[in-house]
Amino acid sequence: MIGAGVAGLTAALRLARAGLNVTLLTKGVGGLQLSQGTVDVLGYSPTDPATRVANPLAAVAELAVADPKHPYAVIGVDAVRTGLAFLHEELGEQLLVGDPETNQLFPTAVGAIRPTCLAQPSMLAGICMDGARFAIVGLRRLKDFHAELIAGNLARTPLPDGGHVSARHLTIDVPARPREVDSSGLTYARAFDDPEFRARFAAELRPELRPEETVGLPAVLGLKDPTAWSHLADLLDHPVFEIPLPPPSVPGMRLNNALMAAARAAGVRVINGSFVDTPVHSGGRLVSVNVETAGAPRTITGDVFVLATGGFESGALTLDSYGEVTERVLGLPLAGLDAAPLLHGDYWGGEQPLFRVGVAVDPSMRVTSPDGSAVPDNLWAAGGILAGAVRWTEKSGEGIAVGSAVKAADAIVEELA
Repeated sequence: MIGAGVAGLTAALRLARAGLNVTLLTKGVGGLQLSQGTVDVLGYSPTDPATRVANPLAAVAELAVADPKHPYAVIGVDAVRTGLAFLHEELGEQLLVGDPETNQLFPTAVGAIRPTCLAQPSMLAGICMDGARFAIVGLRRLKDFHAELIAGNLARTPLPDGGHVSARHLTIDVPARPREVDSSGLTYARAFDDPEFRARFAAELRPELRPEETVGLPAVLGLKDPTAWSHLADLLDHPVFEIPLPPPSVPGMRLNNALMAAARAAGVRVINGSFVDTPVHSGGRLVSVNVETAGAPRTITGDVFVLATGGFESGALTLDSYGEVTERVLGLPLAGLDAAPLLHGDYWGGEQPLFRVGVAVDPSMRVTSPDGSAVPDNLWAAGGILAGAVRWTEKSGEGIAVGSAVKAADAIVEELA
Protein backbone atom coordinates (compact mmCIF):
# COMPACT_ATOMS: atom_id res chain seq x y z
CA MET A 1 0.00 0.00 0.00
CA ILE A 2 1.49 3.34 -1.08
CA GLY A 3 -0.12 6.43 0.44
CA ALA A 4 -1.76 7.22 3.78
CA GLY A 5 -4.65 9.52 2.95
CA VAL A 6 -8.24 8.42 3.44
CA ALA A 7 -8.00 6.07 0.41
CA GLY A 8 -4.77 4.46 1.54
CA LEU A 9 -5.84 4.03 5.16
CA THR A 10 -9.25 2.68 4.17
CA ALA A 11 -7.81 0.15 1.73
CA ALA A 12 -5.09 -0.93 4.17
CA LEU A 13 -7.61 -1.40 6.94
CA ARG A 14 -10.04 -3.28 4.69
CA LEU A 15 -7.28 -5.65 3.53
CA ALA A 16 -6.03 -6.21 7.06
CA ARG A 17 -9.57 -6.96 8.28
CA ALA A 18 -9.69 -9.64 5.57
CA GLY A 19 -6.60 -11.30 7.05
CA LEU A 20 -3.92 -10.13 4.60
CA ASN A 21 -0.47 -8.93 5.60
CA VAL A 22 -0.33 -5.22 4.74
CA THR A 23 2.61 -2.81 4.65
CA LEU A 24 1.71 0.86 4.26
CA LEU A 25 4.37 3.17 2.81
CA THR A 26 3.92 6.90 3.23
CA LYS A 27 6.17 9.91 2.85
CA GLY A 28 4.20 11.85 5.48
CA VAL A 29 1.04 11.99 7.52
CA GLY A 30 -1.43 11.92 4.62
CA GLY A 31 -3.96 14.41 3.34
CA LEU A 32 -6.63 14.08 6.04
CA GLN A 33 -4.86 16.81 8.03
CA LEU A 34 -5.64 19.19 5.18
CA SER A 35 -9.30 18.23 4.93
CA GLN A 36 -12.45 19.63 6.52
CA GLY A 37 -12.77 16.50 8.64
CA THR A 38 -16.00 15.61 6.82
CA VAL A 39 -16.91 13.17 4.05
CA ASP A 40 -17.93 14.75 0.74
CA VAL A 41 -19.49 12.34 -1.76
CA LEU A 42 -20.82 14.81 -4.33
CA GLY A 43 -21.63 18.39 -3.40
CA TYR A 44 -21.98 20.04 -6.82
CA SER A 45 -22.95 18.74 -10.22
CA PRO A 46 -19.83 18.25 -12.41
CA THR A 47 -21.86 19.32 -15.45
CA ASP A 48 -23.23 22.43 -13.72
CA PRO A 49 -20.89 23.54 -10.90
CA ALA A 50 -23.42 26.12 -9.67
CA THR A 51 -25.97 23.41 -8.85
CA ARG A 52 -25.84 21.91 -5.38
CA VAL A 53 -26.58 18.21 -5.07
CA ALA A 54 -29.34 17.25 -2.63
CA ASN A 55 -28.95 13.45 -2.68
CA PRO A 56 -25.30 12.53 -3.28
CA LEU A 57 -25.74 8.79 -3.81
CA ALA A 58 -28.54 9.32 -6.32
CA ALA A 59 -26.37 11.89 -8.11
CA VAL A 60 -23.42 9.46 -8.15
CA ALA A 61 -25.61 6.85 -9.88
CA GLU A 62 -26.70 9.41 -12.47
CA LEU A 63 -23.14 10.67 -13.01
CA ALA A 64 -21.85 7.13 -13.53
CA VAL A 65 -24.18 6.86 -16.53
CA ALA A 66 -23.75 10.40 -17.86
CA ASP A 67 -19.92 10.61 -17.74
CA PRO A 68 -18.10 7.33 -18.45
CA LYS A 69 -14.72 9.02 -17.85
CA HIS A 70 -15.56 10.01 -14.26
CA PRO A 71 -14.16 7.78 -11.47
CA TYR A 72 -17.69 7.14 -10.23
CA ALA A 73 -18.45 5.43 -13.55
CA VAL A 74 -15.99 2.63 -12.71
CA ILE A 75 -16.44 2.72 -8.93
CA GLY A 76 -20.24 2.57 -9.02
CA VAL A 77 -22.74 3.72 -6.43
CA ASP A 78 -22.81 0.35 -4.63
CA ALA A 79 -19.08 0.51 -3.87
CA VAL A 80 -19.44 4.10 -2.63
CA ARG A 81 -22.28 3.02 -0.33
CA THR A 82 -20.21 0.07 0.94
CA GLY A 83 -17.16 2.27 1.47
CA LEU A 84 -19.11 4.85 3.46
CA ALA A 85 -20.64 2.14 5.64
CA PHE A 86 -17.18 0.64 6.27
CA LEU A 87 -15.71 4.03 7.17
CA HIS A 88 -18.64 4.82 9.47
CA GLU A 89 -18.28 1.43 11.18
CA GLU A 90 -14.56 1.96 11.77
CA LEU A 91 -14.84 5.54 13.04
CA GLY A 92 -18.09 5.21 15.01
CA GLU A 93 -20.75 7.75 15.93
CA GLN A 94 -18.28 9.82 17.94
CA LEU A 95 -16.46 10.86 14.78
CA LEU A 96 -18.86 10.49 11.85
CA VAL A 97 -22.61 10.96 11.55
CA GLY A 98 -25.07 11.81 8.81
CA ASP A 99 -26.92 10.32 5.88
CA PRO A 100 -25.10 9.50 2.61
CA GLU A 101 -28.33 10.23 0.74
CA THR A 102 -28.70 13.76 2.10
CA ASN A 103 -26.34 16.71 1.81
CA GLN A 104 -26.55 19.24 4.62
CA LEU A 105 -25.22 22.81 4.45
CA PHE A 106 -22.40 23.80 6.80
CA PRO A 107 -20.53 27.11 7.29
CA THR A 108 -16.94 27.48 6.09
CA ALA A 109 -14.10 29.51 7.56
CA VAL A 110 -15.05 32.46 5.31
CA GLY A 111 -18.79 32.27 5.96
CA ALA A 112 -19.71 30.50 2.74
CA ILE A 113 -22.08 27.54 2.80
CA ARG A 114 -20.86 24.13 1.64
CA PRO A 115 -22.74 20.85 1.17
CA THR A 116 -21.58 17.60 2.73
CA CYS A 117 -23.29 14.39 3.81
CA LEU A 118 -21.19 12.97 6.68
CA ALA A 119 -19.75 15.24 9.34
CA GLN A 120 -18.43 15.07 12.86
CA PRO A 121 -21.10 15.34 15.59
CA SER A 122 -19.42 18.49 16.86
CA MET A 123 -20.49 20.22 13.61
CA LEU A 124 -24.15 19.21 13.41
CA ALA A 125 -25.62 22.14 15.36
CA GLY A 126 -24.23 24.39 12.62
CA ILE A 127 -26.43 23.09 9.81
CA CYS A 128 -27.64 26.18 7.98
CA MET A 129 -31.42 26.32 7.87
CA ASP A 130 -33.97 29.09 7.77
CA GLY A 131 -34.36 30.81 11.11
CA ALA A 132 -31.14 29.55 12.69
CA ARG A 133 -29.53 32.03 15.09
CA PHE A 134 -25.75 31.82 15.30
CA ALA A 135 -23.28 33.57 17.56
CA ILE A 136 -19.90 33.20 15.83
CA VAL A 137 -17.21 33.43 18.49
CA GLY A 138 -13.65 34.39 17.68
CA LEU A 139 -10.64 33.79 19.90
CA ARG A 140 -8.43 36.84 20.12
CA ARG A 141 -5.22 34.81 20.17
CA LEU A 142 -6.19 32.53 17.28
CA LYS A 143 -5.43 34.42 14.09
CA ASP A 144 -6.91 32.00 11.51
CA PHE A 145 -10.58 32.45 12.45
CA HIS A 146 -12.33 35.70 11.53
CA ALA A 147 -15.66 35.76 13.33
CA GLU A 148 -16.84 39.07 11.87
CA LEU A 149 -16.23 37.90 8.30
CA ILE A 150 -17.97 34.57 8.89
CA ALA A 151 -21.01 36.07 10.60
CA GLY A 152 -21.38 38.82 8.00
CA ASN A 153 -21.24 36.44 5.06
CA LEU A 154 -23.58 33.92 6.66
CA ALA A 155 -26.15 36.62 7.44
CA ARG A 156 -26.18 37.98 3.88
CA THR A 157 -26.19 34.64 2.05
CA PRO A 158 -29.62 33.31 0.99
CA LEU A 159 -30.15 29.60 1.51
CA PRO A 160 -30.76 27.47 -1.60
CA ASP A 161 -34.39 26.81 -0.72
CA GLY A 162 -35.04 30.35 0.51
CA GLY A 163 -34.68 31.91 3.93
CA HIS A 164 -31.66 33.08 5.87
CA VAL A 165 -29.70 32.41 9.00
CA SER A 166 -29.15 35.13 11.56
CA ALA A 167 -25.54 35.55 12.65
CA ARG A 168 -23.61 37.95 14.84
CA HIS A 169 -20.00 37.89 15.96
CA LEU A 170 -18.11 38.40 19.20
CA THR A 171 -14.57 37.82 20.34
CA ILE A 172 -13.29 36.65 23.71
CA ASP A 173 -9.79 36.35 25.10
CA VAL A 174 -8.97 33.10 26.88
CA PRO A 175 -5.31 32.11 26.42
CA ALA A 176 -4.60 28.52 25.46
CA ARG A 177 -1.24 28.83 27.21
CA PRO A 178 -0.07 31.50 29.65
CA ARG A 179 1.56 34.56 28.05
CA GLU A 180 1.16 33.14 24.52
CA VAL A 181 -0.38 35.78 22.27
CA ASP A 182 -0.47 33.90 18.94
CA SER A 183 -1.66 30.33 19.37
CA SER A 184 -2.32 27.73 16.70
CA GLY A 185 -5.50 25.74 16.31
CA LEU A 186 -3.67 22.64 17.52
CA THR A 187 -2.57 24.45 20.68
CA TYR A 188 -6.18 25.37 21.42
CA ALA A 189 -7.36 21.84 20.62
CA ARG A 190 -5.00 20.43 23.23
CA ALA A 191 -6.20 23.03 25.70
CA PHE A 192 -9.85 22.08 25.08
CA ASP A 193 -8.99 18.48 25.90
CA ASP A 194 -8.68 19.71 29.51
CA PRO A 195 -12.05 19.96 31.36
CA GLU A 196 -10.68 22.77 33.54
CA PHE A 197 -9.86 24.88 30.50
CA ARG A 198 -13.34 24.26 29.12
CA ALA A 199 -14.82 25.47 32.42
CA ARG A 200 -12.75 28.68 32.32
CA PHE A 201 -13.67 29.25 28.70
CA ALA A 202 -17.39 28.73 29.35
CA ALA A 203 -17.32 31.10 32.34
CA GLU A 204 -15.88 33.82 30.09
CA LEU A 205 -18.22 33.24 27.15
CA ARG A 206 -21.58 32.45 28.72
CA PRO A 207 -22.42 36.01 29.90
CA GLU A 208 -21.96 37.25 26.30
CA LEU A 209 -24.55 34.92 24.78
CA ARG A 210 -28.19 35.67 24.07
CA PRO A 211 -31.15 33.32 24.54
CA GLU A 212 -31.71 30.70 21.83
CA GLU A 213 -28.36 31.30 20.12
CA THR A 214 -26.29 28.46 18.73
CA VAL A 215 -22.58 29.03 19.30
CA GLY A 216 -20.18 28.67 16.36
CA LEU A 217 -16.54 28.21 17.32
CA PRO A 218 -13.37 27.39 15.40
CA ALA A 219 -12.88 23.63 15.03
CA VAL A 220 -10.46 23.30 17.92
CA LEU A 221 -12.74 21.73 20.54
CA GLY A 222 -10.44 18.93 21.57
CA LEU A 223 -8.08 16.64 19.71
CA LYS A 224 -8.20 13.45 21.80
CA ASP A 225 -11.37 13.91 23.87
CA PRO A 226 -14.44 13.28 21.68
CA THR A 227 -16.74 14.64 24.40
CA ALA A 228 -15.05 18.05 24.66
CA TRP A 229 -17.59 19.85 22.45
CA SER A 230 -20.64 18.34 24.18
CA HIS A 231 -19.22 19.12 27.62
CA LEU A 232 -18.68 22.72 26.56
CA ALA A 233 -22.27 22.89 25.27
CA ASP A 234 -23.49 21.69 28.65
CA LEU A 235 -21.38 24.30 30.44
CA LEU A 236 -22.69 27.08 28.18
CA ASP A 237 -26.29 25.78 28.16
CA HIS A 238 -26.28 26.54 24.42
CA PRO A 239 -25.83 24.27 21.39
CA VAL A 240 -22.27 24.42 20.07
CA PHE A 241 -20.80 23.69 16.64
CA GLU A 242 -17.35 23.76 15.07
CA ILE A 243 -16.35 25.54 11.87
CA PRO A 244 -13.26 23.99 10.17
CA LEU A 245 -10.23 26.26 9.86
CA PRO A 246 -7.72 26.49 7.03
CA PRO A 247 -5.15 23.65 7.21
CA PRO A 248 -3.84 22.07 9.31
CA SER A 249 -7.24 20.74 10.32
CA VAL A 250 -7.97 19.51 13.83
CA PRO A 251 -11.09 17.56 12.67
CA GLY A 252 -8.94 16.02 9.93
CA MET A 253 -6.34 15.05 12.54
CA ARG A 254 -9.04 13.32 14.57
CA LEU A 255 -10.05 11.18 11.59
CA ASN A 256 -6.45 10.46 10.66
CA ASN A 257 -5.49 9.46 14.20
CA ALA A 258 -8.50 7.15 14.51
CA LEU A 259 -7.95 5.44 11.15
CA MET A 260 -4.20 5.09 11.68
CA ALA A 261 -4.75 3.62 15.15
CA ALA A 262 -7.31 1.17 13.76
CA ALA A 263 -4.95 0.16 10.95
CA ARG A 264 -2.05 -0.46 13.34
CA ALA A 265 -4.31 -2.41 15.70
CA ALA A 266 -5.44 -4.56 12.74
CA GLY A 267 -1.80 -5.44 12.02
CA VAL A 268 -0.90 -2.95 9.28
CA ARG A 269 2.84 -2.30 9.24
CA VAL A 270 3.40 1.43 8.68
CA ILE A 271 6.68 2.79 7.33
CA ASN A 272 6.52 6.58 7.60
CA GLY A 273 8.90 9.09 6.04
CA SER A 274 9.37 6.78 3.07
CA PHE A 275 9.86 8.10 -0.45
CA VAL A 276 8.97 5.32 -2.87
CA ASP A 277 10.76 4.93 -6.22
CA THR A 278 12.71 2.45 -8.39
CA PRO A 279 9.98 -0.08 -9.16
CA VAL A 280 11.24 -3.52 -10.18
CA HIS A 281 9.16 -5.56 -12.66
CA SER A 282 9.31 -9.19 -13.67
CA GLY A 283 6.97 -11.15 -15.92
CA GLY A 284 4.54 -8.26 -16.25
CA ARG A 285 4.22 -7.85 -12.50
CA LEU A 286 5.51 -5.31 -9.99
CA VAL A 287 7.89 -7.22 -7.73
CA SER A 288 9.25 -4.54 -5.42
CA VAL A 289 9.81 -0.85 -4.81
CA ASN A 290 12.70 0.99 -3.24
CA VAL A 291 12.01 3.06 -0.14
CA GLU A 292 14.27 5.97 0.81
CA THR A 293 13.95 6.24 4.58
CA ALA A 294 15.90 8.30 7.11
CA GLY A 295 18.09 5.34 8.02
CA ALA A 296 18.94 3.61 4.76
CA PRO A 297 17.32 2.54 1.50
CA ARG A 298 15.08 -0.51 1.80
CA THR A 299 13.47 -2.82 -0.72
CA ILE A 300 9.82 -3.68 -0.13
CA THR A 301 8.42 -6.70 -1.95
CA GLY A 302 4.78 -7.69 -2.31
CA ASP A 303 2.31 -9.92 -4.12
CA VAL A 304 0.04 -6.96 -4.92
CA PHE A 305 0.39 -3.18 -4.67
CA VAL A 306 -2.18 -0.40 -4.23
CA LEU A 307 -1.31 3.14 -5.33
CA ALA A 308 -3.19 5.74 -3.26
CA THR A 309 -0.85 8.70 -3.45
CA GLY A 310 -3.27 11.48 -4.40
CA GLY A 311 -2.81 13.77 -7.38
CA PHE A 312 -1.14 17.12 -8.03
CA GLU A 313 -1.83 18.40 -4.53
CA SER A 314 0.35 15.68 -2.97
CA GLY A 315 3.09 15.75 -5.60
CA ALA A 316 2.17 12.32 -6.98
CA LEU A 317 1.49 14.00 -10.33
CA THR A 318 3.91 16.67 -11.56
CA LEU A 319 3.91 19.11 -14.45
CA ASP A 320 7.29 20.25 -15.73
CA SER A 321 8.21 23.41 -17.62
CA TYR A 322 7.76 21.62 -20.96
CA GLY A 323 4.14 20.78 -20.16
CA GLU A 324 4.83 17.09 -19.55
CA VAL A 325 2.77 15.42 -16.83
CA THR A 326 4.37 12.55 -14.94
CA GLU A 327 3.20 10.04 -12.33
CA ARG A 328 6.14 10.35 -9.98
CA VAL A 329 6.17 7.12 -7.97
CA LEU A 330 5.91 4.32 -10.54
CA GLY A 331 6.09 6.17 -13.87
CA LEU A 332 2.65 4.97 -14.96
CA PRO A 333 0.94 5.99 -18.21
CA LEU A 334 -1.76 8.61 -17.64
CA ALA A 335 -5.25 9.25 -18.94
CA GLY A 336 -6.63 12.67 -19.82
CA LEU A 337 -3.55 13.95 -21.63
CA ASP A 338 -5.46 14.17 -24.92
CA ALA A 339 -7.27 17.34 -23.79
CA ALA A 340 -5.99 20.40 -25.62
CA PRO A 341 -4.83 22.57 -24.11
CA LEU A 342 -4.30 21.07 -20.64
CA LEU A 343 -4.10 24.61 -19.24
CA HIS A 344 -5.94 27.66 -20.53
CA GLY A 345 -5.42 31.29 -19.60
CA ASP A 346 -8.95 32.14 -18.45
CA TYR A 347 -8.49 31.94 -14.68
CA TRP A 348 -12.16 32.66 -13.93
CA GLY A 349 -13.42 30.57 -16.82
CA GLY A 350 -14.03 26.85 -17.09
CA GLU A 351 -12.04 24.24 -15.22
CA GLN A 352 -8.50 23.41 -16.24
CA PRO A 353 -8.45 20.05 -18.10
CA LEU A 354 -5.10 19.34 -16.45
CA PHE A 355 -6.80 18.49 -13.19
CA ARG A 356 -8.68 15.55 -14.73
CA VAL A 357 -5.39 13.85 -15.60
CA GLY A 358 -4.65 10.70 -13.63
CA VAL A 359 -4.35 6.94 -13.69
CA ALA A 360 -6.92 4.85 -15.58
CA VAL A 361 -8.42 1.74 -13.94
CA ASP A 362 -10.78 -1.08 -14.82
CA PRO A 363 -13.98 -1.81 -12.81
CA SER A 364 -11.95 -3.65 -10.15
CA MET A 365 -9.63 -0.62 -9.75
CA ARG A 366 -6.74 -2.48 -11.42
CA VAL A 367 -4.49 0.02 -13.22
CA THR A 368 -4.83 -0.02 -17.01
CA SER A 369 -3.07 1.82 -19.81
CA PRO A 370 -5.05 4.26 -21.94
CA ASP A 371 -2.46 3.99 -24.72
CA GLY A 372 -1.90 0.23 -24.69
CA SER A 373 1.51 0.34 -23.00
CA ALA A 374 2.39 -2.30 -20.43
CA VAL A 375 1.42 -1.87 -16.81
CA PRO A 376 1.86 -4.34 -13.94
CA ASP A 377 -1.10 -6.70 -13.62
CA ASN A 378 -0.82 -6.78 -9.82
CA LEU A 379 -1.27 -3.03 -9.34
CA TRP A 380 -4.48 -1.34 -8.18
CA ALA A 381 -5.19 2.38 -7.60
CA ALA A 382 -7.57 4.34 -5.39
CA GLY A 383 -8.39 7.91 -4.45
CA GLY A 384 -7.05 11.13 -5.88
CA ILE A 385 -4.67 9.50 -8.35
CA LEU A 386 -7.65 8.35 -10.44
CA ALA A 387 -8.33 10.25 -13.67
CA GLY A 388 -11.53 12.05 -14.57
CA ALA A 389 -12.64 14.22 -11.64
CA VAL A 390 -11.96 17.69 -10.29
CA ARG A 391 -12.60 16.65 -6.72
CA TRP A 392 -12.34 20.03 -4.99
CA THR A 393 -14.95 21.73 -7.18
CA GLU A 394 -17.30 18.74 -7.19
CA LYS A 395 -16.82 18.10 -3.47
CA SER A 396 -16.38 14.42 -4.32
CA GLY A 397 -12.96 13.59 -2.86
CA GLU A 398 -13.82 11.36 0.09
CA GLY A 399 -16.55 9.51 -1.79
CA ILE A 400 -14.15 8.65 -4.60
CA ALA A 401 -11.47 7.70 -2.06
CA VAL A 402 -13.47 5.31 0.11
CA GLY A 403 -15.47 3.84 -2.78
CA SER A 404 -12.37 3.03 -4.84
CA ALA A 405 -10.40 1.86 -1.78
CA VAL A 406 -13.02 -0.66 -0.72
CA LYS A 407 -13.61 -1.84 -4.28
CA ALA A 408 -9.87 -2.35 -4.84
CA ALA A 409 -9.42 -4.13 -1.51
CA ASP A 410 -12.34 -6.48 -2.12
CA ALA A 411 -11.05 -7.30 -5.63
CA ILE A 412 -7.62 -8.10 -4.22
CA VAL A 413 -9.07 -10.34 -1.51
CA GLU A 414 -11.08 -12.22 -4.11
CA GLU A 415 -8.08 -12.64 -6.40
CA LEU A 416 -5.82 -13.93 -3.62
CA ALA A 417 -8.44 -16.27 -2.15
